[in-house]
Amino acid sequence: MAANPRWSPLPGGIDQMDWPQLEAAVAACRACGLCESRRHTVFGAGSTTADWMVVGEAPGENEDREGQPFVGPAGELLDNMLRAVGRNRTGSGAQGAFIVNVLKCRPPSNRNPQPAEVAQCAPYLARQVALLQPKIILAMGRFAVQSLLQTDEPIGKLRGRVHRYQGVPVIVTYHPAYLLRTPIDKAKAWADLCLALETARALGQPG
Repeated sequence: MAANPRWSPLPGGIDQMDWPQLEAAVAACRACGLCESRRHTVFGAGSTTADWMVVGEAPGENEDREGQPFVGPAGELLDNMLRAVGRNRTGSGAQGAFIVNVLKCRPPSNRNPQPAEVAQCAPYLARQVALLQPKIILAMGRFAVQSLLQTDEPIGKLRGRVHRYQGVPVIVTYHPAYLLRTPIDKAKAWADLCLALETARALGQPG
């Protein structure tokens, strides 16, 4: 990504930051051009003791306005999906799900994330995973999947298997916004959630 005098390098020591330090670093980040158009950064939501982590793609207009991930219709669908498997964004431990995006700032007009933007945000996501130490990661949407698994394979070819990121099991599924547009694939997403539950149970988590 081209240098810009209004941008600044990522802060040093991200891999040593605690939760408050990391959230402050994200809020102050000016490492790419998304800092120019955002209203709020979107760090994440949920208990930092949750066993599950949900990773989405990038904030949209509602998320940018509120500073929270997965709000609006897609957020409602995500909450319903989590509730169906006994998880929610406010619970802790086995009942909780900490929700983040690959990008912490909204791309203008909700365009797709650019590779350089994903790369700039990757250390923040890596540190969130390291701090949370989730038992399961649910990767929702193409850009979340590609960022975590470093692959260009489509979601359809990656579903139904347990992948790994930093040693954590990763279950691949569709983004709720996609499911709202393509409700016929909700059955596939339900199968993905069931795989996540089975994987959790194999690790000794409550079902």
